[in-house]
Amino acid sequence: MNPRPKIRSPPPNSKSPFFNVLPNSSSSSSHKMPRKSFIKPTLTLASLLSFSLFALYFAFSSPNFYLQQKIHDGYGDDKANKVKVYVYDLPRKFTYGVIERYEKSRGGEAKTDDALLKYPGHQHSAEWYLFRDLNRPSRDRVDSAVARVYDPDQADLFYVPFFSSLSLVVNLNRPGTLGAAAPSLYSDEEMQESLIEWLENQEYWKRNNGWDHVFICQDPNALYKVVDRVKNGVLLVSDFGRLTHNQGSLVKDVILPYSHRINSYLGNIGVENRDKLLFFMGNRYRKEGGKVRDLLFQLLENEEDVIIKHGAQSRESRREATRGMHTSKFCLHPAGDTPSACRLFDAIVSLCIPVVVSDYIELPFEDVIDYRKVAIFVDTNTAVQPGYLVKLLRTVSTERILEFQRNLKKVKHYFEYEDPNGTVKEIWRQVSQKLPLVNLMKNRDKRLVKRDLTEPDCSCLCSNQSGIQTTL
Repeated sequence: MNPRPKIRSPPPNSKSPFFNVLPNSSSSSSHKMPRKSFIKPTLTLASLLSFSLFALYFAFSSPNFYLQQKIHDGYGDDKANKVKVYVYDLPRKFTYGVIERYEKSRGGEAKTDDALLKYPGHQHSAEWYLFRDLNRPSRDRVDSAVARVYDPDQADLFYVPFFSSLSLVVNLNRPGTLGAAAPSLYSDEEMQESLIEWLENQEYWKRNNGWDHVFICQDPNALYKVVDRVKNGVLLVSDFGRLTHNQGSLVKDVILPYSHRINSYLGNIGVENRDKLLFFMGNRYRKEGGKVRDLLFQLLENEEDVIIKHGAQSRESRREATRGMHTSKFCLHPAGDTPSACRLFDAIVSLCIPVVVSDYIELPFEDVIDYRKVAIFVDTNTAVQPGYLVKLLRTVSTERILEFQRNLKKVKHYFEYEDPNGTVKEIWRQVSQKLPLVNLMKNRDKRLVKRDLTEPDCSCLCSNQSGIQTTL
């Protein structure tokens, strides 16, 4: 832009009418000009100039201007600065076909349109929420860290949308329990094998040995039969309870929260309506690390202000759990068959302070959430000492409880799959952060001689083995 020219004053003898508006004693009366004021033209000019400057300022400072400018420059384009994800168009049997078989096994009628199929709500519903999100129009996903592309040559990552967790529970009864009827049942193992056969014929799978592929296997048993054949990819899991150190890793994989199964607490923080000290409802008897549950039952079932009861998944159990979590200050989360469970996330959305007794638990989104501010962690050996847990919780002041609740309220949206700024958005942010490692591993893989390793590869990081006894 050219510099703004300076306005120079005309010389004193100028013929300009602006300099002849005052009477001159030496001038002849016959040459006197009509008396005019220079104030009105000056004010008009100043007003026009001010209006022009204001209009320019408003136009250039408007958010719409910057948005348009960014789009023009490529900066604000939906795909310009995002990780590009190609979603495989899998055969229908791996997506809507799984839902259809699930409904059919429960007496549901066949649907003529996939849009009429309803994914059943359960604690491993992340696969549905991610699939649904990627099928939304780009204009509705402007805040997402990933952008869907329809040309695989443009993709950074490849998403495999098999409903692996739902596939596990399609049958009401496991194969082999119904005698002669068993062969006609849906087979999850056959589906897993079929998926890998299809995938291994794809050009983009073979190109980078699967390093740039993303699989969701939220149920601890999902893809169990073929996990060794997909372990190079980014795995979206609930924890590493069923994975070996050369299959799952904090470095390459993403920890997902379970879908909470009880209603979120919508009230304010406070202790007035929380007259119970500690609440737990769930299966008392579990295998492996979950054996601690039975010990905790024995220690806590007769304690005052403590509700601890056995309960299986059912609609009535969920209603009872909702009442219990919404009226208790603390909610117990002991390990089950695996280190994590949906109960932890039920507690978070209930603003019921989680008391975690699970030594090998991994937690979602830990780069943005400091869980010490929203939960109490107690190691197993300490928690099963008679009287220890209740005594510890009774020492927590009301002020400290309110502080925990305030922090729970701040992070609550991270565990709401239906929230546009919640779980799904955060999962994609986590996935996008894996891209540098994906690029490193696929390039490294191309130059190395293939060999058998007795130890985990450098892409692995062992899961939690904390030595901290309690965080309170």
